[in-house]
Amino acid sequence: MKRKALSILVLGLITMGAWQAGAQEKYPSRPVDFICTWGVGGGADQMARMLGGLLEKILGVPFPVSNKPGASGNTGIVDLLAAKADGYTIAVYIASTLNTVAAGTSRHKITDLEWITRTQKCSSFLFVRSDSPFKTIHDLLQYAKENPGKLKVGTEGFNSVDDITIRYLGSKGYKMTVVPQPSPGERYSAVLGGHQEVLYEQAGDIKQFLDAGQLKPLIVFSDKRHPAFPDVPCSVELGFDVKLPQFRSVVAKKGVPPERIRILADAIRKAMDTPEWKKFEQEQYVDPDSYMGPDEFPKWVEREYQTMRKFMIDLGMIKG
Repeated sequence: MKRKALSILVLGLITMGAWQAGAQEKYPSRPVDFICTWGVGGGADQMARMLGGLLEKILGVPFPVSNKPGASGNTGIVDLLAAKADGYTIAVYIASTLNTVAAGTSRHKITDLEWITRTQKCSSFLFVRSDSPFKTIHDLLQYAKENPGKLKVGTEGFNSVDDITIRYLGSKGYKMTVVPQPSPGERYSAVLGGHQEVLYEQAGDIKQFLDAGQLKPLIVFSDKRHPAFPDVPCSVELGFDVKLPQFRSVVAKKGVPPERIRILADAIRKAMDTPEWKKFEQEQYVDPDSYMGPDEFPKWVEREYQTMRKFMIDLGMIKG
């Protein structure tokens, strides 16, 4: 009996030691998969690749980015939720994906995720080709009013922030047709090639086309004009009470240990304080107050969700 009791004690000590070793495992000790829920070349992709490179320097492990676009970001989130809740899989999450939750078309809920960090908050614009017959937003709105639905607007997709904004303009008498194009390159080439007249986008995503003089903004959806485009009117000054910001963030599956969430959040904060990121932010026309950590971010997301849902109910996109 003594020998049996001793064996049980030894086994217990070994098990406890193994558990403690696992609990004290350095995190991260291997590559962290970074899912970009949108296609190559867009703002979400650019953000993920810049951030992944900086996190590798800070945490000492690779953050390889894999693009898994589709269903307004939901395809990538499905893969995230299929992974273990151990902090070794994270994903990009943007406003348009949150919109699908508010619309009831997603397979996940807000509570399925750990909201690690908001990394970018950007105002959106309507852009046209520089040689477009629409010289101002007033020209475009007048045409839309006189020709309901004839203008085509390239957007991320249905039930996106883009979709809400264009439908809102339609409710004010300026009806345009939403063209869903999840691929950023497809959206840009369609407008540049003259296949559609208008592009809904953030300025940083198409900086190369702005610098080359190929596209120009007509309106910014905000309560104030953008300092980089002082001659472009904002939506609020024109009487349009719609200013949903596009945000980008980093999330994980619910259940990742809090200490790992904090390590990731602190590392992202450090990355966003680097000269490389600040230069990137400036080039992307990102709001300087974009950072929001895990203590505040979940509450902010809930408020945005409620705002989106109200817009969609009011516009008849969903039932209340």
